[in-house]
Amino acid sequence: MSGSEGGQLPAGEKALAGKVALVTGGSRAAGRGIAVQLGAAGATVYVTGRTTRAQRSEMNRPETIDETAELVDAAGGRGIAVQVDHTSPEEVRELVARIEREEGALHVLVNDIWGQASEPEWDKTAWESSLDKGLRLLRLGVETHAITSHFALPLLIKSPGGLVVEMTDGTNEYNATNYRVSFFYDVAKGAVSRMAFALAHELEQYGAAAVLLTPGWLRSEAMLDGFGVTEENWQDATKAIPHFAISESPSYVGRAVAALAADPDVARWNGKSVSSGELARIFGFTDLDGSRPDAWRYIVEVQDPGKPANITGYR
Repeated sequence: MSGSEGGQLPAGEKALAGKVALVTGGSRAAGRGIAVQLGAAGATVYVTGRTTRAQRSEMNRPETIDETAELVDAAGGRGIAVQVDHTSPEEVRELVARIEREEGALHVLVNDIWGQASEPEWDKTAWESSLDKGLRLLRLGVETHAITSHFALPLLIKSPGGLVVEMTDGTNEYNATNYRVSFFYDVAKGAVSRMAFALAHELEQYGAAAVLLTPGWLRSEAMLDGFGVTEENWQDATKAIPHFAISESPSYVGRAVAALAADPDVARWNGKSVSSGELARIFGFTDLDGSRPDAWRYIVEVQDPGKPANITGYR
């Protein structure tokens, strides 16, 4: 597919002008990157989450939905921050009612809420893991997606060409054959994958698309903090973690969502499991540094087989 067939937009073109998007879990990381890139394409973006300048969620991170909305504005879109706890059906119902009152339509829904409220219990079995933490993870990372889809999709299908993006970690192909580091993490990612599959079946008759999308090794704020680097000097972390060289900024997966939303034949993506790197090859966009990291191909072909870190041909 060439750029003229839905690839990288010409400078200044606002392919999503007049479109309305809801990005849940938009305080930080992939959610923030997606919201900003949808704004850069001209969309009105409702950014939801629990962390505002006045109140932090249990994640206890400094990033806020207010900041994300301001970044959407700065990128050329219109950002609207709404504090919402997506475990609350009443709050989500009111959110969607507000979008309908104010905009009259919803064209893009990004379910990006994640349930890691504390340090992950990696490499622990179901019986070794904290049950309370595990169930909380499932509630935040799975139940929230179901609640949001329940209330938002009746509005989304009123307009032709709607797009639902279920955010996950790992492609269907990879996750089908790989244990994902702990029982609860594995179950959560599998559930979101199945949600995308079920929604694809249900949305097909409306000409809409449900897509399962994974970033690669994402340079989220928490990831950068954990490695003791910033977005400006992130490559310093490769001295200790060489495979981190394949990592990508949140803007990269944001551009993937914007490209999907701008595709005039978005229905062709219905039911697909895709990665940011795969979509970059198809649509022609790049990460902020001009590269096209293809993390999941790299993980399968280099990292998992235990080969020395070498990103040649992978970004």
